[in-house]
Amino acid sequence: MDAHTLLEEGYYNIYGKVEARTEMPGCSLYMGSQARGLAGATVLSTSTRNFPKRLGDGANVYLAFAELSSVGGILGSLPTPAEYVKYARKIDSMFDEIYRYLNFDQIESFQKSDEQGKLIAAQQIVGIS
Repeated sequence: MDAHTLLEEGYYNIYGKVEARTEMPGCSLYMGSQARGLAGATVLSTSTRNFPKRLGDGANVYLAFAELSSVGGILGSLPTPAEYVKYARKIDSMFDEIYRYLNFDQIESFQKSDEQGKLIAAQQIVGIS
């Protein structure tokens, strides 16, 4: 649902222009994503795990929550507390826009998928293939 909304609102185009990378939620390396930073890079990761060489040889990996990672991405570096607070105020002022419930039942492609799933299930119940 998030990917659908980000695509629909044009955010993936913005991400592509600045060469940002997004990953599906999960334990990245175990989910088939072999994403790694450059050797010696500083990485802000929203992953829940970290260990030596996980995200790059000699990489300095900091586990961070989404907002902190976003600010780091904007700045291109680890934010100072003052820099974080400056951006956090902007994030907080947009709270209702950013943190909204995704009504997937109102997204047309999800409605079609749901109906298709019901049709397949009904066919399986009555033995139609």
